[in-house]
Amino acid sequence: MQALVVEFRIYAPHIDAFAKAIVENARASREGEPGCRQFDVCRDPSDPSVFFLYELYDDEAAVQAHLQSPHFLQMNAATEDWVSAKTVWRRERIAP
Repeated sequence: MQALVVEFRIYAPHIDAFAKAIVENARASREGEPGCRQFDVCRDPSDPSVFFLYELYDDEAAVQAHLQSPHFLQMNAATEDWVSAKTVWRRERIAP
């Protein structure tokens, strides 16, 4: 399996709107992408501008399908200017 770990830092005026957009993106990914096995949205309790995503996909093809999905492309374009920093880690899940 392929794991994506993403950390976002969001500008203060956009925190609530980003939360809504990323939760909807996660839901659409879990429900509409056969290769998406998990998509967790977390937020730092001490800093509400920091979001953390943990996503699991069957394989690289499923990751690419996610990155080209209409809901991801729309969310990414809509929130681009709200993001002050974004870090993406790609890992291969080996257990369980």
